[in-house]
Amino acid sequence: MDKSDLIQMVTDQVLESLNEKSLKSDQSKYKIPIGISVRHIHITQSDLEKLYGSGYKLTKKSDLAQPGEFASNEVVTLVGPRLKSIENVRILGPVRDHTQVEVSQTDAFTLGIKPPVRRSGNISGSESLTLVGPEGSITLKEGVIRANRHIHMPPEAAAEMNVKDDEIVSVEIPGKKGVILRNVQVRVKKGWVLQMHLDTDDANAADVQCGLKARIIKE
Repeated sequence: MDKSDLIQMVTDQVLESLNEKSLKSDQSKYKIPIGISVRHIHITQSDLEKLYGSGYKLTKKSDLAQPGEFASNEVVTLVGPRLKSIENVRILGPVRDHTQVEVSQTDAFTLGIKPPVRRSGNISGSESLTLVGPEGSITLKEGVIRANRHIHMPPEAAAEMNVKDDEIVSVEIPGKKGVILRNVQVRVKKGWVLQMHLDTDDANAADVQCGLKARIIKE
């Protein structure tokens, strides 16, 4: 190793150390935990029974961050119009009053569909898809979306961050592949746990790791 290479190596190490120290010193600004939302299904009791049999009830695998919500042991296969499929897509509980499938853009390419970016529950005119379970199948005329970026927060966190329910904000995610994400919906409800939800495409683009936190920024 010649002298110029040694100087460059030392310079790179010093800069990396300074960047890490700067990031650590700024961590107090980042208060919103990030959750990665992989492809999943919310389902009605009626549709669940079509897939799993009459009278079937969801069984809990693990609790989710929001109180009362859970990942079930039940999974289904998604089948697109050209018979491209994705297996073992988990159903989240409890059952809801409409069936909704949430996928990423990458999933959509695999399935050969074009689901719109929507807020949860806004499924009118959205994409169709077939769900296959162990006891039957159903074809949804609508209900497949790419979920919008959003933050769940209790009222006290909304007050602290000076935002309100349904407000659209920009969010900064720190790190070596840090990004600023726009069009993030704030969702405020008493009893909710503070957490931002990103689909796998957004999370991978920002290199989101377990424990990473974000912050709302004013532009």
